[in-house]
Formats: sequence, structure tokens, C-alpha cells
Amino acid sequence: MKRCIRHLLWGVWLILLSSGCSSLVGSVTKGFASNLSNAILDNPDLEMVRAGAPSYLILIDSLVAGSPDNAYLLEQSAYLHSVYAVAFVNEEIRSKLLHTKAKEQALRAACVGLKNACELDRLPFKEFQKWADGMRAKDVPSIFTIATSWLGWIQAHSDDFSAIAELARVKLMMQKIADLEPSHDDGNVYLYLGVFETLLPPAMGGKPELGRDYFETAIELSNGQNLLAKVMFADQYARLVFDRELHDKLLNEVMDAPLEVPGLTLMNTVAKQQAATLLASADEYF
Repeated sequence: MKRCIRHLLWGVWLILLSSGCSSLVGSVTKGFASNLSNAILDNPDLEMVRAGAPSYLILIDSLVAGSPDNAYLLEQSAYLHSVYAVAFVNEEIRSKLLHTKAKEQALRAACVGLKNACELDRLPFKEFQKWADGMRAKDVPSIFTIATSWLGWIQAHSDDFSAIAELARVKLMMQKIADLEPSHDDGNVYLYLGVFETLLPPAMGGKPELGRDYFETAIELSNGQNLLAKVMFADQYARLVFDRELHDKLLNEVMDAPLEVPGLTLMNTVAKQQAATLLASADEYF
């Protein structure tokens, strides 16, 4: 088995180091990266993924090193680093490092792969708005990766007011995605929009009822299979407005729902764990 794995890694490196085969490198590495992402996201064994994912992250970093201007690989690496940090990393320093790397790779991918998209985090906001207005439907997958990686970075740096100030850019990108391709990624854009509107109570500018509409749309677009949408609906909205009945209903639906869904299995596993924690603390909260 070890020899087979060694041969596989050597094969990857030989492909990356071959000269004059850029189209082959792009095709093989794109397929490899895509399969790698699917293998992680479809695995329900959190401990296996927790233990094995760092090796995968190092491996995809090696692919990026071999093709540093490959926007797709940069996006995949950014997405996987962000997902890993959200799912498994609790230490503040490590979380900041991983999310910073994910954000930097996503912004690099934007500069390489999208028109007029270099240094998006440094553009004056009016220029950023103008760039966002020029987004097209075909750009949505790339922009969604940028936005989610950027949001993870903001969350990891929530003690920094300058980082929080960048939330307006992420929210603008998410709103544009919802306009262009509302069903992208099983409607996850509405999950994020729901969170944005329920971060604060109404007295402080929050819009919980708009947030509720967004959460319900996210659930509808995923046919109820995105369990994290229900968990966030319960945590961000039901707790904010002290609706115990809705809170428990959503979380019990999560606990009773099928776990394995292509592309959602890992995060559904995390969602079930979070649902159990929220249910256990409900009496104390309400």
C-alpha cells in the first residue's frame, strides 16, 4: 500500500514537472483537485478527515506550487483550507493563519482568472461596487469561493475592526450571486445572506425577518438536504427572536435527516453535531 501511494505521488510530481504539457497538466490536476475535494466533502468520518485533511492540504499546495497561475487550483486550495479551518480548527492563531492563506489564494485566483479583479480588498469601495456590477453568471463559482474564503477570514479576525469593515464587500458579492445564480451551491448564498441579516437584533440594525426569508430559501433550494442551513436558521434566527418552538423543530429535523448527500456529507455531519449541542443547551438559553 505504501508503495502504491508513493508511486501515485511520484506520478503527480512527474506530471507537474513535465515541460511542454501545459494542457495535460491543467486537465489532470483539475480532475485530481476536484476528486480530492469530493472525497473530503463526501466523507462522514470526521475523525478520519480531521487526521487526514492536513496531508491533502499539503498535497494540493504542491499542485499550486507546480501551477502557481492556475486559478482553478488556487480556488480549490482556498476552499479546502477554509472548510478545514471552519470544521476542525479551534485554536485562534491556527485559524487566523489558515483563513488568511485561504483569502490570499482566493484573491490571487480572482486576479488570475477574472477581469479587472486584482487587489479587490484594496480597491476603493465605489470601484469595488463598479466591479461587482460587472459580474456575469459564468463568474459565480469563482466569486462564491472568493466571498466564502473572505468571510472565513473576517470571522477569524472578528477582533479587528478593519477586518469587520470588509464585510460590506462580501455581502455585496453574495447579493450579486443571488441575483445572477440563486441556486448555486445548493442555495448556500442565501444561508450566508441570512446570517448577515441576523447578526444583530432589530434595535441595532438587524433584519431578522429578512434573514428568516433567506434561511427558508436556502432550505428550499437544497430540498432540505443542506442541514447546516437549518442549524444556522435555529441558531441565528430562532434564538435571536426567542422562538423555542421553531428552534427545536428545526434542530430535531436535522437530527432525524439522512446524513449522506453528495457534496454535503461532511458539513451535514458537522451540522448534526452542532444541532445536538444547541438542543442540549436550549433549556438554559430559553
